[in-house]
Amino acid sequence: QVQLVESGGGLVQPGGSLRVSCAASGSIFRVNAMGWFRQAPGKGRELVASITRSGNTNYADSVKGRFTISRDNAKNTVYLQMVSLKPEDTAVYYCNADVQGVFGDPFRVYWGQGTQVTVSS
Repeated sequence: QVQLVESGGGLVQPGGSLRVSCAASGSIFRVNAMGWFRQAPGKGRELVASITRSGNTNYADSVKGRFTISRDNAKNTVYLQMVSLKPEDTAVYYCNADVQGVFGDPFRVYWGQGTQVTVSS
């Protein structure tokens, strides 16, 4: 089994910065793409950013220039550095990862439990 555990959420003032992390653990042979999604109250879950194993990134238009996704393949960990935060960034942030548990097995997408990010004065 594979677990994804997020950390680093919290309360920050508008214009502030925050970094969230997500570590994958358990039966892991290889992790391909990893990503961050968010879900605000009353809204659907949306992609924030994603990163391939080789480091290619993709961002939602709403966070380009403010958020940076990165990863440490040796630690099976993905990070999301957020700067110039706005109240509309308030949401539960979820990470996901495309994981192969055993060599030769199909990849499967796993999700973390979510971490709350609140931007408010």
